[in-house]
Amino acid sequence: MKWLLRILFLILAVVGLVIGALLLMPGDKLARILAEQVKAETGRDLILSGDVNLSFWPVLGVETGPVTFGNASWAGPQPMLSAESLAIGVEAAALINGDFRIKRVIADNPVLRLELSDGHGNWELESAAPQPAAGQSTGGGGTPTTPRPRAVTLDRLELTGAQLIYVENGATKFSFSDVDLSASWPAATAPMVMKAQMAVPGGKVSVDLTIPDLPAYASGAVAPLTLDLAAPGGKVDFDGRVNLSGEMDGKLQVKTTDTERMLAAFGQAGVGVPLGLGRIADVSGQMTYTSEGRISVRNMVAQLDHNRLTGEVDIVISDPPKITARLDGGDIDLSRFNEGSAPDNPTSAPAGGGSGSATSESSGWSTAPIDASALALANGQIRLKAKSIAVPNLTLGPSDLTLSLDRSRAVLKMNPATLFSGQLNGQVVANNRNGLSVGGNLQATDINIQQALSALGDVNRLSGSGSGSLEFLGVGQSEDQIMRSLSGKGNLNLGRGVINGFDLDRLMGRGEGTGSTTVFNSLTASFTMDQGNLYNDDLLMSLDNFRADGTGRVGIGARDIDYLFTPVALRANSGKGISVPVRIVGPWSDPSVKPDLSKALEAAAEAKVKELEDDAKQKVLEKVSDELGTTVTESEDIEDALKNKLEEEAKKGLLKLFGSD
Repeated sequence: MKWLLRILFLILAVVGLVIGALLLMPGDKLARILAEQVKAETGRDLILSGDVNLSFWPVLGVETGPVTFGNASWAGPQPMLSAESLAIGVEAAALINGDFRIKRVIADNPVLRLELSDGHGNWELESAAPQPAAGQSTGGGGTPTTPRPRAVTLDRLELTGAQLIYVENGATKFSFSDVDLSASWPAATAPMVMKAQMAVPGGKVSVDLTIPDLPAYASGAVAPLTLDLAAPGGKVDFDGRVNLSGEMDGKLQVKTTDTERMLAAFGQAGVGVPLGLGRIADVSGQMTYTSEGRISVRNMVAQLDHNRLTGEVDIVISDPPKITARLDGGDIDLSRFNEGSAPDNPTSAPAGGGSGSATSESSGWSTAPIDASALALANGQIRLKAKSIAVPNLTLGPSDLTLSLDRSRAVLKMNPATLFSGQLNGQVVANNRNGLSVGGNLQATDINIQQALSALGDVNRLSGSGSGSLEFLGVGQSEDQIMRSLSGKGNLNLGRGVINGFDLDRLMGRGEGTGSTTVFNSLTASFTMDQGNLYNDDLLMSLDNFRADGTGRVGIGARDIDYLFTPVALRANSGKGISVPVRIVGPWSDPSVKPDLSKALEAAAEAKVKELEDDAKQKVLEKVSDELGTTVTESEDIEDALKNKLEEEAKKGLLKLFGSD
């Protein structure tokens, strides 16, 4: 027994001396010893600078100054981890039993670079020494044995001011700076909980992430995941599954109280979101994310301000993102899309508030700058079917629309759209690549003309139903500039209709008018546009008693008109009046409609001159007939009549010369 006690005392003395020697050993020597051990175990270089402090029980730990831990041999030259200071502690008792219970990992201003290539992560550490074959022991002979799995847990991880970089197959997927991160995984069967926050424009982004089965996730299997992200202006919640490559599938919900602020937090500052398209949003659905950077959302329900949409969306993460969507909506209101930034209650904002309209509707088009920055938010194609769609001054009925976006250029195709009680086919283009321009090529069928003119130009005098076509192009940064620059062409074909404000029947003296309206049977016209003016010279309007031709200018930009109607009697007026041209001149809001007496006098003067010409010609014909002794008609040329008379007289003279009677 005495020998046993002496041996035990000797062992304790040796251990004490070793520990004492380590404690008294200079820091640089400790650093070299630790670096050599790490190199032997992992095959990677560990560089420690500054003082190195050790603790042995109950936590085997090390504290050091600047530190660098090398990357995997197949990864890039940058280290996997570097920090200004590092403290690591491992439970000593557990380590003796073969388990790896990490009590703390604390780093200041670290740079953590995670890389994934061909299914291998640089965080997977392997011993540099030769390993036994799978399922075999290193003992001599006997039945192969399977070593007990080493338990790995983490009580406390703290990274302060960190930079997190994730590289997948050579491409950097994300790089975040100034991140504060903490994580805990206290037991093999406990969930891994991670919290992080990062400074962004307008505040901070915080992330709470939980993986209930970390061993399964670390082995490459699909594991459950819950994630809550809060950012300035909104939050994102996810509850589903994830694998080691970052692929995800589960329930997603995105809520924003200020979408523009949230976009700014993620690097999209200055992007305006139109009112009605989600300044305040609540979007949910079944989301799938693939390692190629594609997000698919199915069974989606999106509440965008006061509008509700359902459908499915595919997004390719890029700059800008590419979106493909198929959406269905009820009554969609975009009539106030250009109002100011998100109000607390978007449905209660005044119709004109925030639009910045510099002029009233009655005095002219708005000179407020148009914010078309939303055209740069994404590329892709969105198809929308809706019961109705309200835009400024227009409301479409049941419509099937396709919006294509490509580098700040939007093309809206109508397949068809219901507008002004009729149907509209064609497309409208808005291009904001080098300043804003709008254009289109449209074909209309059975359109209510009064609704169309009232909405487009505040003109209410013409009514009827018809068809037509329109090609147009306008350039400018405001509604006024665009309207004053319009160019293009088109045509119009109406059936029976009414012109309010004047009565052509009464104006022409028939006394059978309808008071203050003109009822026509048909109206056709073609037109061209240039510099905001519409020109027409072939209008033809058919009425019961006469027809009316028209020519003139309609000022779309200036909102004025200078147009001349010329009625033509189809049958005698029985002396009740003459045809009197009608001139319409002035602003759209109050044009002057009156007979054009100058044109009437010109027509009367032309008629009188014609009458005098006919009278003089008749007298000449009678005089010539008397002189020649023959009748000269109006259709016969006087020179021919003289020639015939001379030939006749010559014949008579010759007959007398030869003695003929």
